[in-house]
Amino acid sequence: MVDRQTIDQWRNAPRLTTFSAFFERAASGQGGAPDLAEPQADMSLLDFDIEAAVLADTHRRLVGHFDSHYFASIPYRLEEQYRAGAAILAFALRIWARNASPTTIYTLGTGTGCLARTLATLGGGRIKALCCSPTAANRVAFLAKRGSDHAHFFHGPFFELDDARYAADQDLAPFREGFDILFEDTTFQMYDRDRVRQLEFIAPRIRPGGLLVQVQKLAHKDHKIYEERERQKDELFKPRYFSTRHIAEKKDEILSTMLDLQVDLPTTVSALKGFFRYSVLTWNSGNFYTIVSSNSRASVLELVSLMLKPAIPPGYCYEQLPAAIVDTKAELLAPALKWRKANTILTVAPRSLPAS
Repeated sequence: MVDRQTIDQWRNAPRLTTFSAFFERAASGQGGAPDLAEPQADMSLLDFDIEAAVLADTHRRLVGHFDSHYFASIPYRLEEQYRAGAAILAFALRIWARNASPTTIYTLGTGTGCLARTLATLGGGRIKALCCSPTAANRVAFLAKRGSDHAHFFHGPFFELDDARYAADQDLAPFREGFDILFEDTTFQMYDRDRVRQLEFIAPRIRPGGLLVQVQKLAHKDHKIYEERERQKDELFKPRYFSTRHIAEKKDEILSTMLDLQVDLPTTVSALKGFFRYSVLTWNSGNFYTIVSSNSRASVLELVSLMLKPAIPPGYCYEQLPAAIVDTKAELLAPALKWRKANTILTVAPRSLPAS
């Protein structure tokens, strides 16, 4: 149980104080949006995979203002959303098929909840999805393009979703027994450096056999390496979408403060070991990482086996993936990790008819 002092500390964290105005502007379309071009995924990096294409088609129709800012800010994060989203969808439908009951998914701190809405829409009642955000404009964007009655929004920070709130709020009834997949997206780094306390709050909500998927921006023990990766992002990727002025403004307003709340990979691993038997790096883009964790070896292997190889140019990826960062000697995970092959659209498209 997380103590009241920690909750009060989170309540006074940058995400709810110094950052709140920025997020409100970005979510309402009044600032922070790309001023040169809208982010577009390079589907060739996904090998024109059918499952990723289906996810992308629905996702594109549900994006909100904040989504444009987000995907234009992190190199190849949009491609990763399609890649991971397609795998999560397939994993969720397998759970539904085995249990004959809806799979529950919680995307914690994901802005407009575009991924949650996409999964609920494609699930057709087989997936119940929840997202949360303390930003009012994200709730407006969520309701404007809800996509499915099986998508739910909680207006507030993640730590207000405690047992009492689940019990009292009828809209949260589908999630009272916990989640099959809990997806935390660059949120912890906005509140605190204490990853153990943050995991202590959310981990009990994950069902047996369930998964925690995290997108984290991590510090590095060598600050020069960290800064070089930041320069790559700011000077090679973001100028496709943002002017130099916009990039500098965001760095001054957000990134300098957020750096203080980031932790490095060893600290992350140490925290995860206290809650999970297995954790795997499944994506890396500069200082950003996707980590999948669970106490179920079978669940981690199943999700990873449903993922395509990372859809990112090699120059942006600094890890050999997939990589087990928390493993159990008695039942090693690492040797069994492998990606799936693309179900490529080009291989099933009808061939051109011969000229008459």
